[in-house]
Amino acid sequence: MTSTTTTPLRLAYGTNGLTDLRLNDALALLADLGYDGVSLTLDHMHLDPLAPGLAARTADIAHRLAELGLSVAVETGARYVLDPCRKHHPTLLDPDPEARAARTGLLRTAVRVAADLGARAVHCFSGVRPDGTSEDTAWHRLAGSLGPVLEAAADSRLPLALEPEPGHLVSDLASFHYLRAVLGSPQASLLGLTLDIGHCQCLEPDPPATCVQAAAPWLWHVQIEDMRRGVHEHLPFGTGEIDFPPVLGALKDVGYQGLVSVELPRHSHAGPQLAASSLHFLRSAEQHTAEQHTAPQRPAEQHQSTPPKHPTGTAAPRGGTPC
Repeated sequence: MTSTTTTPLRLAYGTNGLTDLRLNDALALLADLGYDGVSLTLDHMHLDPLAPGLAARTADIAHRLAELGLSVAVETGARYVLDPCRKHHPTLLDPDPEARAARTGLLRTAVRVAADLGARAVHCFSGVRPDGTSEDTAWHRLAGSLGPVLEAAADSRLPLALEPEPGHLVSDLASFHYLRAVLGSPQASLLGLTLDIGHCQCLEPDPPATCVQAAAPWLWHVQIEDMRRGVHEHLPFGTGEIDFPPVLGALKDVGYQGLVSVELPRHSHAGPQLAASSLHFLRSAEQHTAEQHTAPQRPAEQHQSTPPKHPTGTAAPRGGTPC
């Protein structure tokens, strides 16, 4: 791809880091600060996907986004939106078919909301492999659960972008490609990638900038925060180990045009202050990319369509799945 280092990245902030604010207030804050967009997590406090009048409420938010000039991606990582007692449950891997169907239904709802909002992408994740479930069963269960969501996204001409999450069945880039092999054609071609830069630092074998280059052909959504190696904890910028100018330079060099969204889901208590400081940090890091950034190496070759075995993955980092 042609380098686009002179084009500013489109920065966004996740509403899962602004849960102490009303959604309208959060959107106004981000627009006033100068963000280009918002990653909207559908949750009980922000555009509840299960409450009555969803279509009308979505139309109101779409109008507000247009007024403020904010682009949007729809995220589905709300902790207790389906089960008030178990975080992120049920998942696409649940042994109970009705429970899996509830997650699939939520994702199909998210696709409809995203289409009505004019979103750039819809985010999802696999979930943790349940105890007593074999790897083969888990992979095929995931593929079956994703099928109706992929069809809905294709019908709406929206990219579905799955996020590798530490501790989940799909935890890294290798397992993302394994899922694509399990899905097979044509469904594999409908599945895109949400790349979390902190997760790359946490457990990928390559540096985050190299991960960006390798992920480029499937990259539809990016989440960003600081993080330390082996510890799954989303940190404010400058408090972890990531060198950000090479990462931002890699995103520009691969021609990424989607949102780069700050994800600090455990820092809502300081959301407005962190939204401001995060934007300043990332724009300052962008200014340094021209000085520090070198042309990226050639992206890694695409994985074979049928890998010979399950991805070996890595041990779950300390912190498990805290998001």
